[in-house]
Amino acid sequence: MSDLDELDRDPRPAALTGETGTGDADRHEAGMRETGSRGTGSRETGRRETGSRETGSREAGTRPSVAARRVAADPVKALMHRHRELCERAVDPLEIAAGLEAHGVTDRTAARFRHRDVFSLAEEMYARTPRDTDAPPTPEEQSPARARAGWMPLALLPGALCAAAVAGLRLTDGRPRLIAAVVGASAVLLAVRAVLRRGPLSAGTRTSGIWTCWLLGYALLGDGLLDAAVAGGPDGLPDGTTDGPWPVTVAPVLALALACAPAVASAHLFAVRARRKLTASRGLADFSASVRPLLLGTFALFMGALTVLTALSAAVLGEPPAHARTLTLGALLLLARLLTVHGHTHAPALVLAAAATAEATASATLFAARLPGCGFVAAPVEALIAACGPAGVPTAVCGTGALVLLIHAARRLTKASAHAAVERAR
Repeated sequence: MSDLDELDRDPRPAALTGETGTGDADRHEAGMRETGSRGTGSRETGRRETGSRETGSREAGTRPSVAARRVAADPVKALMHRHRELCERAVDPLEIAAGLEAHGVTDRTAARFRHRDVFSLAEEMYARTPRDTDAPPTPEEQSPARARAGWMPLALLPGALCAAAVAGLRLTDGRPRLIAAVVGASAVLLAVRAVLRRGPLSAGTRTSGIWTCWLLGYALLGDGLLDAAVAGGPDGLPDGTTDGPWPVTVAPVLALALACAPAVASAHLFAVRARRKLTASRGLADFSASVRPLLLGTFALFMGALTVLTALSAAVLGEPPAHARTLTLGALLLLARLLTVHGHTHAPALVLAAAATAEATASATLFAARLPGCGFVAAPVEALIAACGPAGVPTAVCGTGALVLLIHAARRLTKASAHAAVERAR
């Protein structure tokens, strides 16, 4: 504050007020020092605040980079977070390896996570997954011997019941024969259903057996229907004999019913051996290369057993053996069931439906050709029957379906993901 300001506020002379110029100067210097001290403190405080904001900004900018470096330093942790449910529910590293393979992780992908193969990566993920050690222990699985004692007699039941039903057809006549046929067919179907619900052929999902029933029914009645339709018949309903107006071929159905036991044994052998190879393998390619011969070997073993059963059934019943028709149908049904058991249900259902539709269409064309101007419709089927007999139609249809499923099974059932589940007591 200057002296001129003081004079403006108080017009009296300084002598009258009793104040001197020295006091004013002292007050002026004191005010300047106070103002300067306040200005210096404000500048220092501002510098401290600015410095703290800059330090915070530098720290905030550093945190994301540190987190990114941590994620980059531990890529397995990110993979575990992505597949957390798979790691938590797995009972051994093999389930994790199979699950990773199902999600597209290969041995080459595992190399990016600093592992030589998927199995090594799965072992680390399983070891690093936290688990509740205080959880109650799971009940022990049923021993393999007790499991086989449960389903092996059941696998023999369809063949035994079918043999009894065939004997009933041969020993009865008239209405008792019809009753024996209905009761026998119902008993065989219930036995087959029990085999498919328990044991190595049991699947975790519900499947419709309508196409399988159609294929088996066509094996029993289809050839006789085609033969009679070509000759202008049939003139009556089937009576259960091979020389009636609608002949019945029993030998293929009996052979397939008896083949339930070899089919169960083949499925069990494939599942157990594939699980062992999964435990011993150290790579997905190694596992696929070792399982493919196992699949083909078990398939060939079943086909050999079915060939023997077909010859025996035909010899006992006095019918032509018809190996091609029976073997192609048996191969189709076995491959469809193996794929279904191991979690691949779409392709078997599609192929079985296509085979049943093709057989029904072949029979329908013979009757549609009787309409005026529609004779050309049955030309392909009549040519096939003339060349190969009535059995040529189911042989061509089921053989094509079995070949498609065999190629599909060689691709799907040789992957670790097809054997991810722990081997159950069957």
